[in-house]
Amino acid sequence: MAKIYTRSGDKGETSLFTGERVLKNDPFIEALGTVDECNSTIGLAIAHMPDNEIYSGLKQQLVMIQHALFDLGAAIATPRTRAKEDKIDKTRFDEKEIEILEKWIDEMDLQLPKLKHFILPGGHPAGAMLHLARSVCRRAERQVIPLSRHSDVSDKITRYLNRLSDYLFMASRWNNHLANMPETPWKQHLAIK
Repeated sequence: MAKIYTRSGDKGETSLFTGERVLKNDPFIEALGTVDECNSTIGLAIAHMPDNEIYSGLKQQLVMIQHALFDLGAAIATPRTRAKEDKIDKTRFDEKEIEILEKWIDEMDLQLPKLKHFILPGGHPAGAMLHLARSVCRRAERQVIPLSRHSDVSDKITRYLNRLSDYLFMASRWNNHLANMPETPWKQHLAIK
């Protein structure tokens, strides 16, 4: 990699993978920033997990997701309606990533107690951070939807982010289960009573 700083963004612009210069608050850059924020929040959750065998499977899944989010970011940074075919081919997001998330969700769902009520985000610090990552992921999804409506971003990206937020919800529950942390049920109008 080149130097971390280039000074080319000092006036509020940056480049997409196509080479096109855009403002740093361009919708593509906003979406990329939120995907990066989600990835960082996942990394923070991993850093707060105990370093033992019980957590190794969950950590491996989360690291694989972090790699997938870099691939997803490259796809977002390559608007399909403005990119050359070779750039699109280099950044094509694999549909199998969605299937992997669904498999992991189903595996956790089989082992966790069925929900009978909404739960509050929280529990073990890593579990709470996974809830935060889920919320950030939902924001990324909302930012990508308009881009996919104009065919600039593949609908696979939107579907992946939607499934990822489901996965992060289940991963938070799974983390709290591994940590023997009870889930806090939501109680309507608790402050009024």
